[in-house]
This record gives sequence, structure tokens and C-alpha cells, in this order.
Amino acid sequence: MWRILKDHGRIVVSDIVADRAVPPELKVNVHLWGECVSGALSEDEFLAELEKAGFYGLAVLEKSFWKEVEGYDFYSVTVRGFKFQKSAGCVYLGHRALYLGPYASVMDEEGHLFPRGQTIEICTDTLAKLSHEPYAGSFVLLEPGTDVRQACAVACGPGCC
Repeated sequence: MWRILKDHGRIVVSDIVADRAVPPELKVNVHLWGECVSGALSEDEFLAELEKAGFYGLAVLEKSFWKEVEGYDFYSVTVRGFKFQKSAGCVYLGHRALYLGPYASVMDEEGHLFPRGQTIEICTDTLAKLSHEPYAGSFVLLEPGTDVRQACAVACGPGCC
């Protein structure tokens, strides 16, 4: 998926996940391989592997119970994510981001914390990521030297910041 998708492209993928790690005795059961049980990852592992592959903005779009096997619950999940090709390294040129809400703060996949209503200096990679789905519209992105009040008045109306 990563190889053929364009930068900022979107994936939607469905798979079977477990409520927790599948134990060794279920992993070696040949009858359960055909039922997608033996090789199932936990939901957390599945999302972590997608992030490790380079996908950002992961969202579980749908989750439904599939079956129970020996006390382990299995679900069908549909996940959406976006490709973002990072550059060689962070370059800080004075860009800032202002998170608009609705939450008190959010943290991205790389550990950047964005408290609502506060401008945070960001690198060029984070600027590129925040300017596309699924983040676009949740942030006011400020060019170097831009007055935050002026930018907010244009982006979200008078009196927002």
C-alpha cells in the first residue's frame, strides 16, 4: 500500500483483530488459520503496524464483533489512514500551528502536543502533514512572522483568538 500510494493519499483497509494478543496454542491451530483467527493481531498491534509502515491520521471507521474463540473476542475493523512521506529531517523556519479544538489538546503520532488556542512552533514536515487530511481545518498554520491575531481573524473569524 505504501509503495503505490501517492503522498497524502488515503487507504481504507479491513481486517480481523483480536481483543488481546492471540496465545500460542491458537496460533498453531491449523483449523483457525482459514478463519483468520490464528494470525490475527490485537487492534492496538494492527494500528501500531500501520503507523510503523508510515501511515498517519489513523481512524477506526467501523468495528463489529465477528466471533469468540476460547474466550478471545475477534472483531472486523475498517481503518482509514493517510500516507505522508517525511523528508530527511526536521527544518524549523518559524512556522507555527494553532489547534482550534474541540478537545483541550491533541497529540500527533510523533508526540507533538497541541493545546487548544496556543501557537506551537513546528518543522516543515509537520507543517506539510497538518495542511492535509485528516488534520486540515483543525489548525491555523502560520507562516514565519505572521501575527496570530490577524491569521485567526482571517481563518476563523473575529474574536476567535
